[in-house]
Amino acid sequence: MSQAVQRATEILEFLGEGPRSLSETAKRFNVHRSTVLRQLQTLEEAGFVLRRGNGHYSIGPTMIAIAQQALDSLDLRSVAHDEIRSLHARTGQTIHLAQLVESTVMYVDKVEGQDSVRMYSRIGKTVLPHVTGVGKAILSQLSESRRDSTLAGVEWKAFTPNTLATREALDEQLAVIKDQGWAIDNGEFEDFVNCIAVPITNSSASTVGAISLTAIKAVATVEDLMVHLDDIRSTAQTISRHLG
Repeated sequence: MSQAVQRATEILEFLGEGPRSLSETAKRFNVHRSTVLRQLQTLEEAGFVLRRGNGHYSIGPTMIAIAQQALDSLDLRSVAHDEIRSLHARTGQTIHLAQLVESTVMYVDKVEGQDSVRMYSRIGKTVLPHVTGVGKAILSQLSESRRDSTLAGVEWKAFTPNTLATREALDEQLAVIKDQGWAIDNGEFEDFVNCIAVPITNSSASTVGAISLTAIKAVATVEDLMVHLDDIRSTAQTISRHLG
């Protein structure tokens, strides 16, 4: 990848986190303002970046349209749309839908819960598979080779005291998850968040994704969420049937 293309992708990822000023962007990449300005202007001309009235830059309409088209092409997201919103209406908690795309797990849909605390997750974001409920639910069903490729880029470090920070510890838990059919995230990436998750399969019994029920611990504990396990399983089974 050329340096110009790499820098452009890094700028887009940076702006994807929220609108940024020219100074913020230059500081982030440790380059002169004029250098960043030229790159932003090139991206703006292509519609990938939008310059706002206050001088800040954000993701532009072309980039948004491409992302939306890509998301719309994912069968799992369209098939699960109504089911996960129905589950949200019954539980009141945040619902995540994740899909396995080649060797990457990514959030493809999300319905926000009633609390207002901002979570790490967002639609289109890559999932950290070893520290999330959806990630572990998917990993537990994969062959050893596919599991290896999905975990290839993992940085084995402890985000919280509950993080499974070694492959051995993760594999041990995944064996349990495979047997029981559901996974939990008990504050393993964000210590104030917990969730329960179940995998989603297609007609050939291949695991294609997972669905989770997530809450801030102050709102609902893992035990509180477990009350809805049968409902989540039923939702996942309905989605699996609709996938054909």
